[in-house]
Amino acid sequence: MITGTANLPLHSGKAPYWLMKRMKLLSKEIVSLIVDYKGEKYFFQLISNPYWFQCLGNVLGFDWHSSGLTTTVTAALKSINQDELGIKVAGGKGKSSYVQKEIEKLSEDLNLNSSRVNEIKYASRMSAKVDNVLLQDSFDLYHHTIFFSKRYWAVIQQGKNNQWARRYHWLSNNVKTFVLEPHTGIQSEKINEDTLDMTYIKNKEHQKTSLDIVKDNPKHIFKYFKHKQLTLNEIQELNMPRRHWITDIDLDERTKKSLEKAYELQPENYEELVAIKGIGKKSIRALALVSELIYGSPLHWRDPAKYSYAHGGKDGTPYPVDKMTYDDTISILKEAIEEAKLGKKDKLNAIKRLYRFIDENYS
Repeated sequence: MITGTANLPLHSGKAPYWLMKRMKLLSKEIVSLIVDYKGEKYFFQLISNPYWFQCLGNVLGFDWHSSGLTTTVTAALKSINQDELGIKVAGGKGKSSYVQKEIEKLSEDLNLNSSRVNEIKYASRMSAKVDNVLLQDSFDLYHHTIFFSKRYWAVIQQGKNNQWARRYHWLSNNVKTFVLEPHTGIQSEKINEDTLDMTYIKNKEHQKTSLDIVKDNPKHIFKYFKHKQLTLNEIQELNMPRRHWITDIDLDERTKKSLEKAYELQPENYEELVAIKGIGKKSIRALALVSELIYGSPLHWRDPAKYSYAHGGKDGTPYPVDKMTYDDTISILKEAIEEAKLGKKDKLNAIKRLYRFIDENYS
């Protein structure tokens, strides 16, 4: 995967009606063209790529560096729910319970069996929990969208931290386990050196030790946390690595109860532990820090975030949206798709040649 950085400052406001209307029409034609040309699997690979998604937002005319690109583009892409592409989009801003119900409703259109529906609902819930709990990067999720079909799913979600946003991408094909480096990419301008990433492969042994602590009896770890913050000097005395003060590790009654609940349930692996309702940031952080003492190897702290204009931008950057060109693009793509269905593939082949040119010269 290509790595780099992308600016995602938090912007207020929303896309004007005239632009959102066009974004829905154009995005629908683009998705239809991709599915017809390269297939469903390829679409999911693209939508889970943070750089392609950013380019899509630019093509649709939204602010090139705005956090609103994520929320607005995913909202526009929900227009494909009305098509017969076999791909559905659920979610947005709101409670997770709303997303779960929306998945159930949209799954009826695809005639998915209950096992597949539960699999998609689990993917939605766990991807959100992992990015909120296992990846403690100071960004709190406020937007979650899941794309799914009979065979694939992809998640795009976004968190915020003061004036910055961070977007997380997931793809079902890449997820062997939800708790070990499951992302296809994370975009953010703000990088935090003290990020605790428990999905990092180098923290796998700390996952195992955390699980052993809970399965043995979480009461054994309470002695390490006596309702105070550990200072840098105290950490050094324990031969732990130098870093800033550790916060959010007090074991309040709620955290203790969640650990005791985990002990009663006896999870078989770390993913099952994370999936338990009530296991949150404090529980994971406390277990990680104590596992550092028991396992005898330091935790690995790292921030996994990585780092084109076609029709202009909503705010006039780099220039105002060209409505005429925008409408022409929609018309050209729509005609290409319709003519291809009738056996006339000149326009579609021209678009393919353009795609190959871009792929060979700018990838």
